[in-house]
Amino acid sequence: MRVVIAEDSVLLREGLAGLLERFGHSVVAAVGDAPGLIAAVAGQDPDVVVADVRMPPGYSDEGLRAVLELRAARPSLAVLVLSQYVEQTYAAELLDQTRSPGGGGVGYLLKDRIGDVTQFADAVATVAGGGTVIDAEVVRQLLRGRRDPVARLTPREREVLALVAEGRSNAAIARALFVSEAAVAKHIASILAKLDLPPDADDHRRVLAVLAYLRAAV
Repeated sequence: MRVVIAEDSVLLREGLAGLLERFGHSVVAAVGDAPGLIAAVAGQDPDVVVADVRMPPGYSDEGLRAVLELRAARPSLAVLVLSQYVEQTYAAELLDQTRSPGGGGVGYLLKDRIGDVTQFADAVATVAGGGTVIDAEVVRQLLRGRRDPVARLTPREREVLALVAEGRSNAAIARALFVSEAAVAKHIASILAKLDLPPDADDHRRVLAVLAYLRAAV
């Protein structure tokens, strides 16, 4: 898998590159600013981009803007965005890019929650394969304060929703919560019903549908 990394911190950038190469991926470019990201994608044609939200020159949302520009030009490009904090507007804008048919995978992770290198590598692979990986804390903050219709969800259903958004399978959710897969399937069916969302056989599209609905309630 060909990867372009965009991160202004040299230590983190080199660390991410070394980690991904350890897992057999080819880091074809590692840059420190948004213009460098645009140029690297144009020159290297990567399978996936890993980019920080805030980058030079302004350290606001240059990284995200570059990612959105790249996705607008090439919707199939897989992107994994890293952020220091939960920024709901940024997450919502990124998720908007997944609605077009044929769109590539999308991920949104918090930097201080990617300490497990295997999980991070799995997240990159999931996104590159067309899947969706959203940090559970992002989901929790999207859920926080929503009174209609998210208030209908039970505490257990909120737990299940957070794990679904991390890209976990029903089997993985069952293991995490020490329940049966049948119980997980029942919880997911209940969540979709309470949020007025039709069941979907595609787990990743289900995640996108739930998050898109929550965004609409903002």
